[in-house]
Amino acid sequence: MRKNSIKNTRINGEVQRELSNIIRGEIKDPRIAPFTSVVSVEVAPDLKSCKAYISVLGDEKVQQDTVEGLKSAEGYIRRQLAQNINLRNTPEIRFILDQSIEYGVNMSKLIDDVNHQ
Repeated sequence: MRKNSIKNTRINGEVQRELSNIIRGEIKDPRIAPFTSVVSVEVAPDLKSCKAYISVLGDEKVQQDTVEGLKSAEGYIRRQLAQNINLRNTPEIRFILDQSIEYGVNMSKLIDDVNHQ
């Protein structure tokens, strides 16, 4: 796998910051949970595609509804991203649910339970 260049790392950070602002402040879809955060972003070197890893606080249904809401608002999000960031191409965004935070909390709870016994 190729290592990210400094330029690509900067673009990833900028896209992540703008996606967070757009999701938090501009989308009015009721399916999207209020505690949705963009964990990381991977923009392809050719700027054609982008994977956005999101974390949602809530149960399984809330998480799936949030992903569906984000997928339906993808065109609006992409247009806002094009207005806010000056890139040669605006990447096509794919939202992926990131469960690593939830997994970490569950493992921490299991370790605490074992330590108390």
